[in-house]
Order: sequence, then structure tokens, then C-alpha cells
Amino acid sequence: MSEIDPTDGLPNADGSASHTSAAGRIRNYFLTGLVVAGPVLVTAYLTWSFITWVDNLVRPFIPPMYRPETYLPWPIPGTGLVIAFITLTLLGFLTANLVGRTMVEFGESLLNRMPIVRPVYKTMKQIFETLFSKTGSSFRQVGLVEFPAPGMWSLVFLSQPPSGDLAAKLPEGDHVSAFMPCTPNPTTGFFFYVLRKDIIVLDITVESAMTLLISAGMVQPDGDAQKKLATLAATARMAQAARPPVSAK
Repeated sequence: MSEIDPTDGLPNADGSASHTSAAGRIRNYFLTGLVVAGPVLVTAYLTWSFITWVDNLVRPFIPPMYRPETYLPWPIPGTGLVIAFITLTLLGFLTANLVGRTMVEFGESLLNRMPIVRPVYKTMKQIFETLFSKTGSSFRQVGLVEFPAPGMWSLVFLSQPPSGDLAAKLPEGDHVSAFMPCTPNPTTGFFFYVLRKDIIVLDITVESAMTLLISAGMVQPDGDAQKKLATLAATARMAQAARPPVSAK
């Protein structure tokens, strides 16, 4: 935030400085209020939008006699979210026993017989199992890859190494899956396999790296994480300097 000059407000002979300082102070006050209220309003809006979306999604499955707005003059926001949470928890509890597992296996066997639905279901199941599994390795590490040119480093999220026929067809070496998100929209990016030796693993969290990407570098990791990132970047520069120069043909 810019500091206010203590000499502001002293009028010149024609009084123009007084008007300029007043406009500058109003601008500073407005920006200060925007910085304070902006994150709160955006967070509240996103939270309210999510709650409303879940309520509208769940409400058609609730009989009218069990809806609070049937007996009250106004709807209670968040009811659908609570019901969805309880339903998913009960579903997980029932699936944990033998009867529930049998029913899930029967449903999966039906889906596996549908030509179009089968690949979609299997893909989404693998993604959800990877994201929410306690033992999964989905985006647990952040690394630096020299891209798009020598001396330029990009953040990547590391996941599992390739397996099966894919690993056999790749060149010899220890490869790992890497996802390079785009800025400021991290939902798009590039996915590729890269040699593990060509990656500099960073000791920062995925959340810190995501914040760094979304803000396009304006919000840096705080404290020790930023020092570790600077140290690892220096290591990358040293590794680049140690490489033998490419002879011109």
C-alpha cells in the first residue's frame, strides 16, 4: 500500500495541491477498503454459490414433507449440503461391510457391460481413488523442470511413475508423471513423462505452489518455504552452469 505524503493537504497559491491530495487520499482509502473487503466478499460469494449449488442438486430428491421450507416462511441454506454429507457418510459405512461391497461389485459389473459408459466410469473411478486415497501419490510433490528453454524453469506437480506397456515403451530410465499447469488457470496445462534425474524436487506444499501459479508469481511462499525455493533455484542454476557447452556445428 502506498504511503501518504505528510505534506499533502497544504494548498499552493492556486489551491490545486489541496484538491490533488484529497483525491489521492480518497484513492488510497478506497484501495485499502478494497484489499480488506475483496477477499472476504469473494470467499463468501464462492461459499454461498457452492452451498446453493448443492442445495439445488439435492432438493429434488427430498420429499416436500421433509423440506424445512415447507413449514417455514423461508428456506434454510445448507440443508442440502448437510443431507449430502450424511448420505455420503452412510454410503461409505454401508460399503465397508460385505453386503455393501457385494452391491457395489454388482453395480460395477453392470456398468462394465455398457460400451460407452464403461470407459467413462473406470476413468472417473481411478481419478477419485487417486485423489482421495490415503495411500495414493496424487500431486504430493512439486518440482522444477527446465522448460520451455534452457535456463527457464517451470513448476510441475509429480504423481505416479508409468507402468505396464507404457513404461516398457519409454526410453530407458526412471520416469515419473508430471503435470505442468498453466497460469492463471491451473485446470489446464501439459502432461508428460520426464526422467526423475531431470527434476529438481521442491520442499514446498502443493497449496503453496498452486498459490504461486494462480497469482503468476505475485504471491510468493512465506517463511522457510520461500528460502528453500530460492536455495533449490540456485542449485538449478549451478547444475546448468556445470553442463558442458554445446559445440556449434
